[in-house]
Formats: sequence, C-alpha cells, structure tokens
Amino acid sequence: MGTPKIQSVNPLGEKRLLIKFANGVLKLYDCSQLLHRERFQLLNNEAFFKAVQVDPGGYGISWNDDLDLSEHELWTNGEDYELAQPGC
Repeated sequence: MGTPKIQSVNPLGEKRLLIKFANGVLKLYDCSQLLHRERFQLLNNEAFFKAVQVDPGGYGISWNDDLDLSEHELWTNGEDYELAQPGC
C-alpha cells in the first residue's frame, strides 16, 4: 500500500501544519525545519503560510506553483497526532 492521500490541511502556530490523511490518520508537520532553505523563506510570512491548500487528488499541499510538499514527505516526517478526548 502506498502513502495515503491528503484529505485536509490546517495551519497552526509556530509554523506547524495539521494534516489529515484519507485513512483518518492525523499528523503534525513542523515547517520550521525547512526555513533554513532559501526556497521556503516565504513561509516566514504568516499570511502566506496560512494560505496553504491541498493539491488536487490529495497528492500534496502547496502555497503557490513553486512551493509545495508531497504527501510522502508529510506522511514520513510528520508526527502522529491524536486529538484530546473530552473528559480525559
């Protein structure tokens, strides 16, 4: 089985993204690890960072035509994330 496709992406504080995959798994991806690369400097702009969208078909996420991340990168390097259950 290959990497699951992305269902949704939500930008969070501290340059983190909450990614929901088609199989229901949630992962937290820290984009701050990319900011040392020239290509990702635009992510320092908060409004730009929050404009992230899921690519058609769920094969990745992108901010514009030149700046994107694949579903494989997000799945492999994202940390498993569980929502807190009410009453816990």
